[in-house]
Amino acid sequence: MKNQKRTTIYDIARKLNLNASSVSRALSNTSKVSEATKKLIFDTAKEMNYQPNSLASNLRRGSNRTIGVIVPRINQNFFANVIAGLEEITYEHGYNLVICQSNESYEREVECVNTLINQQVNCIVISVTADFQDDEHIRNILKHGIQLIQFDRVADNVDTFKVLNDNRQSSIEAISHLIGQGYKRIALLEGPQNLNIFRQRKEGYLEALRMHGFDIVPELMRENAWTQELSATATRELLSLPNPPDAIFASTSDFSALGVLEVATKMGISVPDQLGICGYSNEAFTEITSPSITTIDQHSVDMGKAIAKLYFKEARSEAEVSVPRIINIQPQLIIRDSTLKN
Repeated sequence: MKNQKRTTIYDIARKLNLNASSVSRALSNTSKVSEATKKLIFDTAKEMNYQPNSLASNLRRGSNRTIGVIVPRINQNFFANVIAGLEEITYEHGYNLVICQSNESYEREVECVNTLINQQVNCIVISVTADFQDDEHIRNILKHGIQLIQFDRVADNVDTFKVLNDNRQSSIEAISHLIGQGYKRIALLEGPQNLNIFRQRKEGYLEALRMHGFDIVPELMRENAWTQELSATATRELLSLPNPPDAIFASTSDFSALGVLEVATKMGISVPDQLGICGYSNEAFTEITSPSITTIDQHSVDMGKAIAKLYFKEARSEAEVSVPRIINIQPQLIIRDSTLKN
């Protein structure tokens, strides 16, 4: 069965032998149409199951009350919660979200940006992909007069509103906790260093070691171990060293931490007695693994709310010059069994 054709004002006009402009004015409830004609048009519209095209109407007014969101992966707890926080506030203001997933592909990210620009959204909220290469498409958003808010992973050289976690400080707290539990050789699983968040987390790791008088050991740091599979490979290498680590900070995600736990379990290494494990982002599964995984909660719902509030309170202000600024959301170390040696 074919889908029924959507009723338009032209269909109503033909049925009533009226001008389409008269129907449009009546449906907009203007005073230029008599009450009797308005009633006839409204009754006919209801009978024909007419639904107004709100997108076209909003575009005529210069606004479509829509915010576009581009995230690397929708199915990760962090990004899903950011979207949930965003939606809670945007719904209150009568705005809709259009959600795009780059799937960690730079090419798809560029396509998502172009799609949202063509849809004339009011604002684009973006966390860039892991293989981010060039910021031309990000700057193109601003060239089209569309408000831009970056969060979490950002294009550093594009001066926009940014909502970030204090990644450096959270890493310092994680490493300090591990040291406090008596771990001596703490390894780091890094993410791509072209991204701000992974650089900052590495900086925090290095600073914490220096603060506590520990040596920096290059062989304990593994680059680009940012997926479950890559972290598992890196973990096997680390645990096969003549002098292996006794703790691993999976600074990229809890999925990386899960990869560490799986390898340790297969190798018969006791967690946390022989190996401490700390992840990042507080995915739901970290509470139910055995042992449960110490992690860092990024307060992602609050981050989403902060992004939306930033748009509604500041980015839409009538000030002639909008001065971009950075809002920091403080993460929280969640200590669980995987690091509790004492």
